[in-house]
This record gives sequence, C-alpha cells and structure tokens, in this order.
Amino acid sequence: MENIKIVTTAMHVPEHVVTNDDLAEIMDTSDEWIYPRTGIHQRHVVTTENTSDLATSVAKNLLAQAGWDAADLDFIIVGTMSPDALSPHTAAIVQGNIEAPNAFAFDLNAACSGFVYGMSVASSFLSSGRYQKGMFIGAEVLSKLVDWKDRTVSVLFGDGAGGVLLEKTDEPVGLIAEELQSFGDRGEAILTGRFANKNAFTGEISPLDPYFHQDGRSVYGFATREVPKVMKKALEKAGLEAGDVDFYLAHQANKRIVESMAKNFGQSMDKFPTNMEEYGNTSAGSTAILLDELRQSGQIKPGMKIAFVGFGGGLAIGVQIWQV
Repeated sequence: MENIKIVTTAMHVPEHVVTNDDLAEIMDTSDEWIYPRTGIHQRHVVTTENTSDLATSVAKNLLAQAGWDAADLDFIIVGTMSPDALSPHTAAIVQGNIEAPNAFAFDLNAACSGFVYGMSVASSFLSSGRYQKGMFIGAEVLSKLVDWKDRTVSVLFGDGAGGVLLEKTDEPVGLIAEELQSFGDRGEAILTGRFANKNAFTGEISPLDPYFHQDGRSVYGFATREVPKVMKKALEKAGLEAGDVDFYLAHQANKRIVESMAKNFGQSMDKFPTNMEEYGNTSAGSTAILLDELRQSGQIKPGMKIAFVGFGGGLAIGVQIWQV
C-alpha cells in the first residue's frame, strides 16, 4: 500500500439547473425519453463561470475544511477536457487565485477517466518522497462543448467540479492497487474539441469542430465489456474479491452502465452509488463530486475500501482501489 491520506473532499456546481423538461422546450425530447436511457433528470449549467472559477471554488473549500494554508501545497493538478484556454492552463489560474506560492501546477486531460488518472499522478508524486501535500481537482464546463441542437449528446452532460487534498502519511491508509489502460484504436467513438488546422502555406487541412460527437452504441459496449475486465485486474493486484470493496465510485456517465457493472460483479447497487440523476455526466468531475457527497453524508467511514472507476474518451479506463 502507498500510504497516502485523502485529507478532505469538496465540490462545486453552478446554481443554474437545466431539467429534462427545460430541454424539451428547445429540442425534440422529453424526460420520458431521456431518463430511462441515461438515468439523468437534470444537470447544472454555468451562466457566468468558467472552468477555473469552479476549480477555484473547490480549492478554497478544500483548504478551509483542512485548515491548510495555500502555501502548504507542493502541487496542484486539475483534470479537465474543457479548460478556460490552452494557456494559461487551468491549474495555474487556480494556483494564482488561491495564492499558493510553493505549488507547481498543471492540467491533465484524460477526459472521463481524468479523476483516476489524476489521482494516479498525484499519488505517484507523494509516494516518491519528494512532495508531502497536494491537491487534485476534476473540473469541467462541458456546456461549451455541447451542440444544444443535438439531442443525442446535449442531454448527457453537465458542468461541475470536485476535488481532494492528499498528504503523505504513516497511517494505514492509501492506494492499494491500480490498473490503467488505453484503447487509442477506438478513440473516434468519442470526439470533442477539434481545432481548425490551416496555415499561411496551405489551405484548410481540417475544419473547426468544438462539439461532442459520440457513437453511443460503441461506447456503451466498450464500457460494459472492457471496464469490468480492468476492474478485475485491479482487484487481483489488490488481492481482493469484489465483495471486499465497500463502494465502487464509477464515472457517472449512464445509470445502465453502472447497473451492468454491479450485475457483472454480483454486487448490489448499494455498493455502486449514483448521482447522475442530478448532475449528468461531468467527466473528470463526476467521481470527485460523488465522493464528496458520500463523505459529507457520512456514508464513507474510516477503514473502508473504495474503488474509483473511470472510463470514456481516449478511449481509456482507470481503476484505483483505496483504503480510506
């Protein structure tokens, strides 16, 4: 076990809520069509904020809960596929906003696996012995990547952020095992944010296309077939059976996918909590938001074993098993 403590958690979502009924006012859809297929009733959407604003709110909340000074931080990592800009990167904006002079900062983009990949990088830094305290935040404003005329995609996504403070410790807690896998040969199943490619010496090589495009059937098949295989490898590395894990916090993409995971492992849905009903798919933010809700409600208790399960764009899958 890598002895790393999840010191505290926090989340922030925009105040503005868009229900399925609201979407029915601007496109041909309904709650009766969306909810049975996705498990989503509503999502939160920004009206004035950008990704760095959501992440900064989480960062300030994390520090306040832990009683840490921003100067205590060695690093800040933000997982996002929807940054304010390519430069400055979102983590650097957060570092400036909270005045963390000793922290280096960078973004990580692993799309919907971003929470697990970010936690992997952060835990590696701490396990190296070179750093003692770090912050990881998954933050997304996916509403700027959605074509709100496309009902096959726009009904899925929401905006939000969640994060953790991590600390090297001697306590018997931390990362037990992980398994990360990429499937780049299937990457075109989820395409987002393509830049226009042209220059002074040639014509247009490829056009600007900022919006989500998704082969829903392929992604569903990938998630239900490949994710359980990676989960089993993580459990084998940890020397655990499926029933030894107290909670599986899966990326909140689609309730039917999460139900399929629980069935595959012979576990009740009580061990696979969901909150996409309220938030939709918030990509790198989804697992962190769910983690904070469970911690705040007292459902996560010291000594529990928690599995974080990310999957999506790349295509990529990541699974970590922690003792908290």
